[in-house]
Amino acid sequence: MRALFVASPMVGHVQPLLPLAAALGDAGHDVVLATGPEGLAAARSGGLDVRDVAPGLRVMPVFMNRAMAHPLQARRAAAGEEREPGFVGVLFAALGARMADGVLRLADEWQPDVVVQEALAAVGALAAARRRVPLVIVNMTFFDAEKLYAVTATRLGTVARRHGLEHMPHPAEVLRTAPPSLVGDQRGRPMRFVPVPGDGVAPDDLTRPGDRPRIIVSRSTVADPRPDRLMSRVVQSAAGMDVDVVLARPDRHVSRSPLPANVRTTGWLPFPVVFPAAAATVHHGGAGTILTALAAGLPQLVTPGAGDRAVNGELVATRGVGLAIPTEQITTAHLERLVGDPGLQQASREVADEIAAMPAPADVVDDLVALAP
Repeated sequence: MRALFVASPMVGHVQPLLPLAAALGDAGHDVVLATGPEGLAAARSGGLDVRDVAPGLRVMPVFMNRAMAHPLQARRAAAGEEREPGFVGVLFAALGARMADGVLRLADEWQPDVVVQEALAAVGALAAARRRVPLVIVNMTFFDAEKLYAVTATRLGTVARRHGLEHMPHPAEVLRTAPPSLVGDQRGRPMRFVPVPGDGVAPDDLTRPGDRPRIIVSRSTVADPRPDRLMSRVVQSAAGMDVDVVLARPDRHVSRSPLPANVRTTGWLPFPVVFPAAAATVHHGGAGTILTALAAGLPQLVTPGAGDRAVNGELVATRGVGLAIPTEQITTAHLERLVGDPGLQQASREVADEIAAMPAPADVVDDLVALAP
């Protein structure tokens, strides 16, 4: 079988596809992954055949252009006020439109038997329609996958018609990675979330527990030139605490500032390697980081924010696996609770066990093969 994987050109959208792509490759099937320039390094870290289908494409300019064209929606999304997918479809449809020609050329050249995409890369559906093969969606978010797909796919109608396609196909299968105790019973076939280390190298001391609790702080993988208030706030709150704080990829403002003795900085870290040895993590609330922490049984503090981050934070807090605290409200007391609350630790271990019990990517390979014509 030949499987074409399609991902938006962002680390957090490429990585969730890699375990399934690797499982198909290990089972003897041919796999190629299509993305754009900013997703290439993440895709290649999985050892896959990767194609740049949109040379020169830059994500943030596309997003900023769409935000300027839809200012009211953009403000609501930035404030975390969208409870259902909406503006996200505007953003990712714009990315998909710029990837469409390259994805369809690759599909015609490679002639896949099945197309696998992440929920917001609806350009993959164009390839499935063009080749008349099944479409499979891997949902790496906590929202309903078919809603995410719909709000994106419906905005690609003009692109579809330009390529002679009259409609976007309905997915033949949806693979959901979110644990049910966090999101309830969503539609789709469960598949275990498998964290991807990427190319980062972990310092040896971060792969084992230290003499005191360790908190790992990270920020979004989406490039942002603005100062990161999250890390500054954690540094301020952790000063004098009996914990060690590790700032992964701090911005220039933080890395150039004097830091307390219990705070250090690093570059990219392979979270699946260092999270099991940590006591807690503080991060921006992206779904991938949340799931990686959950898989490690690690309590987490997330900062509700733009897009899905407000809903993500609520889910974390409601399940009891962490805290959802706005950046400017983080205090020493929050960090103390994060590393010392037995309830957070127990709930996090429960969800880790729940994730481990879900079918592995290798367990769904035969089902995908059965879909192929």
